[in-house]
Amino acid sequence: MMKKEKNLIIIFFLIQSIIHNLGHPVTPSFVTSLGIPDYMFGVFFATMSFGLVVGGPMWGALGDRGNKKIYIITGLLLYSIGQFFFGYINNQYLMVFFRFVSGFGVVASITLYTSHLVEITEKGERAKYLALIAAAATLGASLGYWLGGFIAENSFTQTLFSISNNKEIFFIQAVVNLLYVGLIVLVFTNTKPEKNVEKKIGILDGFKSIKNIDYRLLLFLIALVFFSIGQINIDKYLDVYFDDLGYNSLEIGNFKLVMGGVTLIASLFLVPYFAKFKKQIGLMMTILAISSVIVFYTFSSSNFIMTAYTVFMIYILLRAVFTPLEQNYISLHAKKGEYGRVMGTRQSFIALGFVIGPLLGGFIYEINPIWLFNSSAIAFLIGFGILFVICFLYKKSETSDSV
Repeated sequence: MMKKEKNLIIIFFLIQSIIHNLGHPVTPSFVTSLGIPDYMFGVFFATMSFGLVVGGPMWGALGDRGNKKIYIITGLLLYSIGQFFFGYINNQYLMVFFRFVSGFGVVASITLYTSHLVEITEKGERAKYLALIAAAATLGASLGYWLGGFIAENSFTQTLFSISNNKEIFFIQAVVNLLYVGLIVLVFTNTKPEKNVEKKIGILDGFKSIKNIDYRLLLFLIALVFFSIGQINIDKYLDVYFDDLGYNSLEIGNFKLVMGGVTLIASLFLVPYFAKFKKQIGLMMTILAISSVIVFYTFSSSNFIMTAYTVFMIYILLRAVFTPLEQNYISLHAKKGEYGRVMGTRQSFIALGFVIGPLLGGFIYEINPIWLFNSSAIAFLIGFGILFVICFLYKKSETSDSV
């Protein structure tokens, strides 16, 4: 029964990621078609990410009460509302508001699926399953990018859906997401709180619990902020960069599809191997250092597209390994019955990087696109430095305990 639940969560991550990435390849051209300044692309994404920051701890705390199913459904309904109005409201300030609604809603399912998987998985196999949901999410994102680009560029689908300036993609996204909600209603098993956990958990408890976090874990979460700044600026402005180089939505989707395949391979074959390493912090430091070098090299290469399909894919492999390792590290600091709050807090710190990154990135990109990608590499190095400090603190603590 447990294995069936785990597989179901992996499938949900795949489906959800396909649906929720349909609009991404068309967003740059859609925003441009409305006459909205380019920097607003970063503002839109940052606002959605701010919804993740606010929603992560709140939905996590609610999920620890039990009844995760109703909160997942509520969040996804909010996401459909946000995406529909983003495409059809035609006012950049209201579009910012509806991006927040989308982010606030979607983080419910991300947080609660992850915490539920952690709850039902033994520690020894947790990294493997976290890698599988990360792979499903990335593969789904790649398929969603490709499908969104295909619908926008293919003459048959353009006629079928009467596509004009790509706003119809957001309508399709909202409707398909509602069908996905129907699937959840039918097949997802509702959850009950742990018997030793009080049911009266306040929705703000997820935020309050941050002050009780071990200082080394707090430093680790801050390192994740810098990792997420680098990661999200690469992910999101890579789309814009491809667009500026003259590649269309389908070509962007094709590249993302290759990225998804590479991530799947890494998750299936590399993560189980690296999960056995005892010195996980050291491994994550190595990944950040190598990622930084690769990003510096890729965007200074004289043959960008060739480098993007070869050397850059090593970064994609490493990123696929990093995410389940950091999730597993954080989950080990959670007490039974508090997985929702801990994973919600983790999602909030990740999303904080998603807010800061695109906001700064939009202005940096307008000055010089290469500077934007170089700043991502620098963010990885800052994360590396923080993890180095954590290693030092652990060694210092071990020395003091032995005295």
